[in-house]
Amino acid sequence: MKKYFRVMDANLNRAREGLRVIEDTARFVEGNSRAFKELRAARHSLDKITRDIYPELLKQRDSRSDEGRTIKEEGTRKGMSSLLGANFRRVEESLRVLEEYGKLIAPGAAAVFKRLRFKAYALEKEFLVKDKTFLRSKREGGLKP
Repeated sequence: MKKYFRVMDANLNRAREGLRVIEDTARFVEGNSRAFKELRAARHSLDKITRDIYPELLKQRDSRSDEGRTIKEEGTRKGMSSLLGANFRRVEESLRVLEEYGKLIAPGAAAVFKRLRFKAYALEKEFLVKDKTFLRSKREGGLKP
C-alpha cells in the first residue's frame, strides 16, 4: 500500500503543477476568466478529494532517492502552444494514473479523477484548436515513433 501512496503523491504533484501552468496562462496571458476559474476549481478539487490522505502521501514521499530526478531535463518550448500542449498532456496522464490507483485506495475518488480528466480534454481542445500554428504543425508532422 505504501508504494501506491507514492504513485498517488507523484501524480497529484504533477497534475497540480500542470494545472497551475495552464491556469496562470488562462488568467494572465489569455485573460480568459471562465477557463481560469474552471482550472482553479479543478486544481482545488484535487486538493479536496485527497486532503484526508495527504499526511500519508507526504509520509511516503521519497523525492531524494526518486529515480525520476536523474532523468534528462525536458527540451525547450517552441511557443505557447507547445507549452500548453505539454502541460495538458502532463495533467491528463497524471489524472489517468490517479483514476486507476484511486480504484485501489479510494474508489469514490476515481470517478472524480475521471471527470477532471475529461474536463482537461475539453479545455485542451478549447485552448489549442484556435491556434492554427499548433494544428498545422501537428498535421504536417504526423505520428512520430
